Amino acid sequence: MNYQRVAAMENGLKKENFCSENKEGKSVINGLSQANGIALSVSIPNVPIREKWGKGVEFMLSCIAYSVGFGNIWKFPYTALENGGGAFLIPYLIVLFLIGRPIYYLEMVMGQFCSRGCVKIYDMAPIMRGVGVGQSLAMFVVMTYYTPVLAITLYYLISSFNAELPWSRCDPSWSRCIDSVSREFSNVNASQNMNVSAELFFTKTVMHRAPLAQGLGIPDMDLTLCLLASWLIVAIILIKGIRSTGKCAYFLAIFPYVIILILFVHSCTLEGASKGILFFLTPDWKQLFEPRVWMEAVTQCFFSLSICFGGIIAYSSFNNFSNNVYRDAMIISWLDTFTSIIVGCIVFGVLGNLAHVTNKDNIQDVVRQGPGLTFMAYPDAIAKFEYFPQLFSVLFFLMLFIVGIGSNLGVVTSIITAIRDRCPTLENWKVASVVSIVGFSLSTIYMAPGGLDLLDVFDNYGAKYVTLTFALFELITFGWIYGVDRICRDIQFMLNIDTNKFWRICWGILTPSVVFVILIGCLVDHKPVDVPEEYNIVGWCVYALAVIQLPLWAIYAICSQKKSGFVNKFKSAFKPTKSWGPENYHTREAYNLYLEKLKDSSDADDCSNVLKFVYRRVFK
Repeated sequence: MNYQRVAAMENGLKKENFCSENKEGKSVINGLSQANGIALSVSIPNVPIREKWGKGVEFMLSCIAYSVGFGNIWKFPYTALENGGGAFLIPYLIVLFLIGRPIYYLEMVMGQFCSRGCVKIYDMAPIMRGVGVGQSLAMFVVMTYYTPVLAITLYYLISSFNAELPWSRCDPSWSRCIDSVSREFSNVNASQNMNVSAELFFTKTVMHRAPLAQGLGIPDMDLTLCLLASWLIVAIILIKGIRSTGKCAYFLAIFPYVIILILFVHSCTLEGASKGILFFLTPDWKQLFEPRVWMEAVTQCFFSLSICFGGIIAYSSFNNFSNNVYRDAMIISWLDTFTSIIVGCIVFGVLGNLAHVTNKDNIQDVVRQGPGLTFMAYPDAIAKFEYFPQLFSVLFFLMLFIVGIGSNLGVVTSIITAIRDRCPTLENWKVASVVSIVGFSLSTIYMAPGGLDLLDVFDNYGAKYVTLTFALFELITFGWIYGVDRICRDIQFMLNIDTNKFWRICWGILTPSVVFVILIGCLVDHKPVDVPEEYNIVGWCVYALAVIQLPLWAIYAICSQKKSGFVNKFKSAFKPTKSWGPENYHTREAYNLYLEKLKDSSDADDCSNVLKFVYRRVFK
């Protein structure tokens, strides 16, 4: 840490492995040894040590694997297309710069500083603990429907190894069907309500879709087995804790980019690909002045970077105290955006080829939203490839499956961290096993014929609205209740970095204001999901269940204060708990002395003097 380095240089000491863990699981300080070989070693018994990443790069790779997911592959291209194509990239990049990066950096800083998950981090202001609980509920909802999409992806991946892609030709039982392998699909076929075999394969063979009036139906056995396999992979990786996640991150974060590079080169060489890519990137400048486009840019930024869900805070809480999260936040946020654009070029290059071979002038005619883009339009295009369609199908769905696993690890880790922060004596493998079993049991409902309709409902109400709502309260808690000045002071103590006015303005004013406007806009412009009314009612109930955590936990926090009188209890609930601060005992003591010196010293702006004072009080 920086105050140790300053003190060590002042006294001719060398810093060596400041904090480690002995065989008995005790926190041991092995910090400063002089040239004469005398070492200071202080053991603090019964202080639980939080598991740490094996290497700093494992944290960054895990965050990349978590942030780069389905939102980049199917949501970003379609959202960009519907909101002005290339013109959408302008507000998106502005939003990324003013909202996405500041929140990403803020969550990393706060998670690393206090080594707490998304619930216990509200020790900074116990009255707002409901924010973390609500975010955990949102993550739980996401967990239940994220893995089913993985299961469908795995089904397509396995099917891609057949001698002929099973969706390339019509099944005899399908009426009004034309083979996807055929290049003769025309506007005449479309006017006759003909469907390509890739679409019917998804709706009839994979999902067994039925009219909504028939209800959800019974889960498909093949998809349920794929779901079980997906959950087993997630559970096996998580069962040994964050260190096994970090080791897997090398593959989960890097290998997809190898596939993306191959698919990008191949996509650019297809006939008609340039038309599709230009269609994706060409700006429609009129859209730039539509409020809806900016709202969609903010929403996409949240879901693309996976901010305000709790996953970034959870991952950061396993960092070493002095890890350079500023560097990591900048790299990951820009890499995520670059990935979205490249994947968009891949998808629309393939769709451009599909429009070319089917003689369609408007690429909009072959574009599908969400799962339809991934499991209908793209497979239909792959079936028409002249060379190695199975190979490119395997590559695409393998990439999709890997990025899905990486994202789901972050989702489940956030839930496990919240539970273990509350009950630290529980072993990780037990919590991971129970969460995986419960997640699998609830996920099976999405494998039913009507499961995708329920997925749309929970994605809209349980993820989108809940996330935006708690994003606002998270920013209010961090920036206003805890305070931007305190955050900047903590960054100075932890990283020895002076926080400039840009970050201060974003955290204190700009970012929460924009999120508030977007949240109000989304609620005012709300349109029910196109499903039976009772489904939408269930969605609103999920939203209400999450939001009601705010007043419930606020009341609990106020009643738990040891002060006398309601007013004193109320005020005390806004203040950090006594245990708030760095996880390590000596670091926290040094931090408290650092704050004391900042208050008492007239030379508080001279950080080096403050840090020297802290060293003398702690180590002498």
